[in-house]
Amino acid sequence: MQDWNVILVDDEEEFVSTLAERLRLRGIPVRVTTDGEEALRMMETDPPQVVVLDVLMPGLGGLEVLKRIQADYPEVKVILLTGQGSTWDGIQGMRMGVFDYLMKPLNIDDLIGKIREAVGGG
Repeated sequence: MQDWNVILVDDEEEFVSTLAERLRLRGIPVRVTTDGEEALRMMETDPPQVVVLDVLMPGLGGLEVLKRIQADYPEVKVILLTGQGSTWDGIQGMRMGVFDYLMKPLNIDDLIGKIREAVGGG
C-alpha cells in the first residue's frame, strides 16, 4: 500500500482529517484538502492514482472537479462521496464515468476496498 497515491477532498474539515488519520493508520498515505481548486493544484505537481471526492462542496463542487480531473488526468480514478440527500449526484457521477461512489457515513473497510480496486490491487 505504500506506493498508493490518494487525495481526499471534502469540505468538512473534521470528517476529512479523521478519515485521513484512519487511512494512514492502515498504511495508506493520503493528502487532504477541503477545497476543489486546491485539489486540482495538488494534482498538477503529483497526480494521484485515486481521488476520493465529496460531491457537495461550496465553491467548485464535486461534479465540476470531476469534469476537470477527467479532462486533464483521465488515468486518475475518482471515488465520489455522497450524503443521504445527494444520491442522485452519485448516480450522475457514475454516468460521468467515476470509478465508484460511496454513501456517507462511510465504512472505512468499504472505502479501502474501493481504493484497492481502483489502484488495481483487486
